[in-house]
Amino acid sequence: MSEPEARGTGPWTGPEWDDPALTRLAQQLREAHKLVAPLPPETRRRLIRHLLAITDLAKRDPGLAARRLDTFLADFRGAPEAR
Repeated sequence: MSEPEARGTGPWTGPEWDDPALTRLAQQLREAHKLVAPLPPETRRRLIRHLLAITDLAKRDPGLAARRLDTFLADFRGAPEAR
């Protein structure tokens, strides 16, 4: 066993818990950030603030955060200025 693995600092293999809803929420948040990244700076900053608020909400109420993220993504994909 290598020294980092012996200390428990080996490569990260994912969370210790298995919660499919939280995993899906995290994947959707990553997807949303990737969609927002190529936008013009002013638009990107505004949308990232929304995503950060959803991320913060996920710490307290993951179900509500997931619903808000679904709405965000639906609005984003339907908005002509976001394309």
